[in-house]
Amino acid sequence: MKATILYGPRDVRVEQRPKPTIQHPTDAIIKLAAACVCGSDLWPYRGTDAVADPIAMGHEYCGIVEEVGADVTSITPGQFVVGSFFTSDNTCEICQAGYQSGCMHREGINGSQAEYMRVPLADGTLVATPELPPADKIPSLLAASDVLGTGWFAAVAAEAGPGKTVAVVGDGAVGLLGILAAKQLGADRIIAMSRHADRQALAREFGATDIVEERGDDGVQKIKDLTGGYGAHSVIEAVGTQESMLQAIRATRRGGHVGYVGVAHDVSLDGQELFFSHVHLHGGPAPVRDYLPHLIDLILNGEIDPGKVFDLEVPLDQAAEAYQAMDERRAIKALLRV
Repeated sequence: MKATILYGPRDVRVEQRPKPTIQHPTDAIIKLAAACVCGSDLWPYRGTDAVADPIAMGHEYCGIVEEVGADVTSITPGQFVVGSFFTSDNTCEICQAGYQSGCMHREGINGSQAEYMRVPLADGTLVATPELPPADKIPSLLAASDVLGTGWFAAVAAEAGPGKTVAVVGDGAVGLLGILAAKQLGADRIIAMSRHADRQALAREFGATDIVEERGDDGVQKIKDLTGGYGAHSVIEAVGTQESMLQAIRATRRGGHVGYVGVAHDVSLDGQELFFSHVHLHGGPAPVRDYLPHLIDLILNGEIDPGKVFDLEVPLDQAAEAYQAMDERRAIKALLRV
């Protein structure tokens, strides 16, 4: 089968690799309906995260079940499924509390930028759709496996809701879908922090009421100017850098909430500043599995269309171009046709 392999910084190749097989009785094999590149894939692509050996790329996925292990009972071959970027048994106390991404038996997913993939702990990781979805729903269902679920968790962690002003730091796919989530959760006002016209337009389509182009302290001041000097009730941090985290905390009013989902790189917080900010911090890897049934319903019922974040579509063979386009910010998010 074809699979996307990262050999080192900016060295992406699509190669022939062995088709995955059942290794454990709790596994499933999926034929991918589509694949995509995640913003977090750019960390190793750029060399920020070291790559010691060639690695199979991709952790966002949806497709048709081809084979299941002997112990799998909740899904069957022929079903269309969506899963999370972390596996979960969905039965441990952490899973039952709604944090499947922190499951005591979790494994990271990789290798979904390919024609087939193996999913461990299939019963607790995968959610089947009621029937095979139409082709035009595939991008949105693919988004649900990570960026939509992550944006949703960010909004929930930030306690977005009625009567709240939400600010979103980061205008990538996660930040944009955090806007969509905040709108669905009933936020009164949503401020998108973005300097790019195409992303600003999509932010407004998803529910943003205001755009702030300034960054850092200037961006913080603009948020305060828009909120009577208080800051936002809820702030979504969807980047993962020192600047973005400090911008998020400082743009939050005292007693407000920051939902942080950007994969942190070289982020350190001053304890005294945090102490006197009175800001709640909640985040980490999103428990996408917890939200999947609801998100799938919203998508199939036509209430949301998160697949709009895919503004570039190329064949799997051209995965290198997809990475380059996202790296150069020529694309918000790239979909790979399998």
